[in-house]
Amino acid sequence: MAQSVGEIMSSNPATVSPEAPVKEAAKLMGSEDVGSLPVVEGEKLVGVLTDRDIALRVVGEGKDPGSTKVADIQSGDLVAVGPDQDLQEALDEMARHQVRRLPVVDGGRLVGVVAQADVAREAGYSVTGRVVEEISE
Repeated sequence: MAQSVGEIMSSNPATVSPEAPVKEAAKLMGSEDVGSLPVVEGEKLVGVLTDRDIALRVVGEGKDPGSTKVADIQSGDLVAVGPDQDLQEALDEMARHQVRRLPVVDGGRLVGVVAQADVAREAGYSVTGRVVEEISE
C-alpha cells in the first residue's frame, strides 16, 4: 500500500504570523533549524516564509528586519498538499517546485509539514536520492 502524506508528515510545525517582525521569524527558523516557515492566521495557511525571502527581500533591499512584517515579504504562491495525498504526489510537487518542505493542509487549515527529511526517514535510499536530485536541478 502506498504511503500517504499524513503518515509521515511532522504535526504541529513551527509557524509564524503575517504580522510578526521578520527578525522574530528568522530567530524561530534558527531555533527550529528550518529554512522555511508556514505563515498562518489562526489555523489558516496564508503563505510561506523562506530564508531566501529574508535574504533577498530584507537583507538585499536594506530593510529593517525588526520593523518589516512577514506579510510584506512572504511568498504568496502557495504549494501545499493534503494529508490523504499519496506520498509520491507530494514528492512530485517538491521536485516540480524545487522545495524541500511542503505545508500539509486540510480544508485550508495547516495540519503539518512534510519535509525532505521525513521522506528520507521513511522512504529509503533510492527514493530519497531521486527526490534530492530532482529538487536540486
